[in-house]
Parts: sequence; structure tokens; C-alpha cells
Amino acid sequence: MRIGLLTEGGTPCATGDTGAWWQRLVRGLAPHEFDLYAVGGPLPAVPLPPHLRPVPATGEGALPAGPPGPAARRAYGRRDRRRFAEGFHALATGLTAETGPAGRPAGDEDPAHAFATGLGALADLARDSGGLPGALRSDDAVRLLEAACRAPGAGRAAAAAGLRDHLAFADHLERALRPLSLDWYGEDALAAADLCHATAGGPVALPGLLAKRFFGTPLLVTEYGVGLRAHYLDAAAADRSTPLRALLAALHGRLAGEAYRQAALLTPGNAHARRWQERLGAPRDRVRTVHPGMPAERFAEVGEDEEGGEPGTLVWIGRVEPAKDLVALLHAFAELRARQPDTRLRIVSVPADPGEPDRGTDHCAYLAQCAALAAQLFPDEAAGAHAVGENPVSFEELGGPEAPTLEDVYASAAVVVLSSTVEGFPASLVEAMFCARATVSTDVGAVVEIIGGTGLVVPPRNPRALADACLALLRDPDRRHRLGAAARARALELFTVDQNLAAFRGIYLELLSHAPVRHRAGSDVPFAHPAEAHLPGSWAPKAVAAGTGAPDA
Repeated sequence: MRIGLLTEGGTPCATGDTGAWWQRLVRGLAPHEFDLYAVGGPLPAVPLPPHLRPVPATGEGALPAGPPGPAARRAYGRRDRRRFAEGFHALATGLTAETGPAGRPAGDEDPAHAFATGLGALADLARDSGGLPGALRSDDAVRLLEAACRAPGAGRAAAAAGLRDHLAFADHLERALRPLSLDWYGEDALAAADLCHATAGGPVALPGLLAKRFFGTPLLVTEYGVGLRAHYLDAAAADRSTPLRALLAALHGRLAGEAYRQAALLTPGNAHARRWQERLGAPRDRVRTVHPGMPAERFAEVGEDEEGGEPGTLVWIGRVEPAKDLVALLHAFAELRARQPDTRLRIVSVPADPGEPDRGTDHCAYLAQCAALAAQLFPDEAAGAHAVGENPVSFEELGGPEAPTLEDVYASAAVVVLSSTVEGFPASLVEAMFCARATVSTDVGAVVEIIGGTGLVVPPRNPRALADACLALLRDPDRRHRLGAAARARALELFTVDQNLAAFRGIYLELLSHAPVRHRAGSDVPFAHPAEAHLPGSWAPKAVAAGTGAPDA
């Protein structure tokens, strides 16, 4: 079958956990043909398998990534202006309406329904008139947005928006809805797909919503991180005004909710993402957890080694940022070392992926803060009067001389520690389980779901609890080995690439078996006809088959 794979454009498409996942998916399901659509940016600069056909969402024959040119700003006729005003008014009303607790409508009209109605109307207009970027940036759009913000029933934050907020939001809205104006819905593009598979909800899934609306193509949405949550936590939004942040949050929330409601199936990677989806309106009967697949072969040698790491060594590995709460980890280690002096802590930072946006000065400042705290808590110690002092806490970088590979880092660990205050699906925890290492983690994100009783879990921001759990494992090698063995068995059962590919292989066939028949003539598509169509005879009673009336009772 032909799969339209909708991914985030640019760097996120080729790097990070989601980029690694879809590349493994495409290579593992080679019999299927994939069309890659990079939404919001250029196609990834990574080697692609031969059965993957990249379809640029920008460039020749499509709307440029920048502001629309004069040709795209052509004026609508009276009828199209009226259609745009009606559709944009409904969409803006859905974005600005006041909502009650848990996102429920505060008034009589459901904002989500109004937004969906407006989005559909704008999609129809864009398809009939060749796009609408000029209209979304027009004075009419700004006036309609201002009217919706001032209308009775609008939220307090939206009502406080000024002209600068309206202009900034109109610009962001045009970029988010740019897929409506692209020309990749023809018979040789999305219309040729048997299934659309979006690697996230929200704007990434918008082409899939349109393919379903225009061609009846089923939509599958897979989320291993929650895009809406990432939008809420985006540090770049700090400089925006409160009304603008409220409008942007409403836009991303409505787009995500509509994708969740329209998808034939949602496959979150963990229960944490599943709760976000259900809160935004995803029907529970169409949500199925599929854990991400991670390569386990590279950790086989470490996992099968009976040594179990260096006694007294704690290892933390990940990206150094405030959400990882290394300050609490250092305080916990100080308490632990006061009770067990022969312990040491390795903090191994993972460098950014090639091409990934630089983490900037915040990363360096936080790393320097943690290093200064470690120097203050743990003055350099020496074994004797003629030895050089060393700090029991070491800051290393993966790929350096002290930590050349992930396998080497995990092999040295007696216990692997996760001290985060915010997490999604921590890959380092699964890697530690592949290596048969006992773990101590904070109860955030999908940690409990991953661990499943094979490690110790403590509350976040509680250094004493973290120290007690680490000490309990360091003083009990047998328990460490039992938990590590159980963790490896669990990881090999639930989190491998093979189980992930098997799950999606079955899901593709399942969704296509329920899809309407609308494929190209002559294409050999499984399930194109129901099974009973191949049986001899007629299933209808003779009276009905002959057209003589109703069947006999």
C-alpha cells in the first residue's frame, strides 16, 4: 500500500527520537511505499531508502516558505469574500470563546465545533480558489479576528488582545494553515495515498485532515512526545504578550483536538501522551498505546555481562537542562556520600544531534551552575598526602575520552539515576534496562509505565528520597542484579524495534480494511472488495434480488 507520511519539516524531521523512529519504520516496512511530506520546512538531509518518495511541501509548484507574493494576494470576488468571512468568523470564534474547567465550553456553542466548521470552510475555499494566504494576512482577517475577540462570550485573555497581538497572530495563523494553500492534494500526491500517517498531532496532521475531507483517506496519528505540551513549554514564547500566548495556545489546542477526533486511530507511545489526547477529545475506543521501538542489539553485550557495573558508581546520562534537576541530584548525592563515602557520580551529557538548534547560553549556564555546586559540595579528595585530589562528581560528554559510547557509560554503572521534574518518554531509562541496570527514577511522565516494578521510583524534587533509594540498591548487590535482569526482560518484550514494526504492520492492514474504496483504477490494493464479494451466489433474498419487493418475513 502507499502511505503518506506526514512529518515535521526541517531539522526535527531528521533528528531526535521522532526522526529516528519514522526512519526505522520506513526501513522496516519496506514492502509498503511511502511518500514523505515535510510539513513546515524542507525535506530532511538524511539518506532515504529507495521505497521512500520525498514530496516537498515547499519549493517548485508549491507555496514558498516565506510571505506570499503578489500573485497569491489576488483579490477574491464577492462570493469568495463572503465565504472567507463566514469561515474565518467561525474559526476565530472557536479560538477566542471562553472555556470552562477542563476545556469544556462555557456557553451554548462548542468552540471546538465552531473551529472545525471554520477550518473546513476555509479548506473548501482554498481548494476552489487556489489558496488563501493573502486572505489570511488581509485587513479583513485582522478585523474579523478583532471582532471575535471583542464579541460577547470571548475569553478574558482574548478580549485583552491589541492590534499588535492581532497582527502577530494573523501571521502565525497563516503559517500554521499554509498546508491549505499547497498543491499536493492532486491525484499524484495525497490523493494517491491509501493511508495518511502523521508523526504528531496539531499542524503536522493538517494535510491528513484535508486528505480525509476531500478523498476519504484514513488518518493515523502517532505521538511519542506531545506537541501541544512542547508548545506550552516553549521558552521562545516568554517574550510574547499574555493575550498572544492565549490565542496561540488555543490555535494549537484546537488543531490537535481536531486531529485527535478525526483520526481513524491514535497510537500514543505511552500513557502520559494518551492522557493528553483523551483530555483534548480523543475517543477512547480509537486510542491504542504502541510503545516506541528502540534498537536493543547494541546493548546486548553489556546486558548479558554478569559483572553488573562498578560498585558504588551512579550514572546520570541525558541533556543538561533545568528540567533534569541536576541540582536535586547533587544534593541527594551529598547526603548519600555522607552515609556511603566510597561512592561516585558520573554526569554524562549527550551532545545535540547534528543540525539540531543550539541549546544556547542557557545550557552552558546551567552546566556551569551544576559544576560550581559540585565543587562546593564536594571539595577535591586525595587518597594520601602525595596523591592528586579528585572530585567524586565528574562531568563528562558522550563521545569524549572518558565516555566514548553509550555502552561504555552504562557498563560502568551500578545504578542509573533519573532525577527529572519533567519528562515524556525517557529513552535513557529504556537503554539502562536493555543493559540490565537497576534504576532509580523520579515519578514523572511515563517513568512508572516504563519501569513497571523493575526499578525504584521516588517523588520529584525530593533529594532525601532519591538518596535513600540509591543507597538501598548500592548496599544490596543481589537486589540490584534481580531488578536489572527483570528490567532487561521487560525492555526486550515491550520496547524493541521488532515489536513496534509488528504493531504498525497490523495497524496499516486493519485501517485499510475499513477504508472506503476510492483507489486508482487497476491498482492491486488488499481489501478493495469485501470478502463476500468473492463468494458465488447472492446474499440477498430472491424477492429483493429480482426487484419484486420486500423479502418474505
